[in-house]
Amino acid sequence: IGKKGDGWNQAMRTLNSGRIGIAAGAVGVARAALEAASKYVKDRKAFGRPIGDFQLIREMIAQSAVEIDAARLLTLRAAHLRDLGQDNTIEVSMAKLYGAQMAQRVTDWAVQVHGGYGFSGDFDVERYFRDARILGLYEGTNEIQKLIIAEHILGPSSKK
Repeated sequence: IGKKGDGWNQAMRTLNSGRIGIAAGAVGVARAALEAASKYVKDRKAFGRPIGDFQLIREMIAQSAVEIDAARLLTLRAAHLRDLGQDNTIEVSMAKLYGAQMAQRVTDWAVQVHGGYGFSGDFDVERYFRDARILGLYEGTNEIQKLIIAEHILGPSSKK
């Protein structure tokens, strides 16, 4: 299986690979939510025009696109470092943390632009919203990712 005493490193490499997959999944869920929301706001009319014409709806759509791309780039960087055989623990933690948080925000906005229909189950955004929630829990919670990142920046905790 490996060298004696190398178990922790092997476990971290395995977790890091899984975490990259979760970060990529977060991008996918958020993209699907953005596509569904974009279609809906073009079709749904209020006050005689598509709700996608309203500034706050446009802001949610634009912010979603920016956050999705940022998460995608963090994920690509983590995966690229893995492909190069370099340590990518911090990059993986950043990609997973940001991806999970981003997916929750984007799916929340997608539900919001659907109004009451967003919770009805008649639209996929309701499922995306639920799917996004688990991303910050498995393979290391968001809080664990923050601890990993902080330890990289500050060094080990001095608690006794």
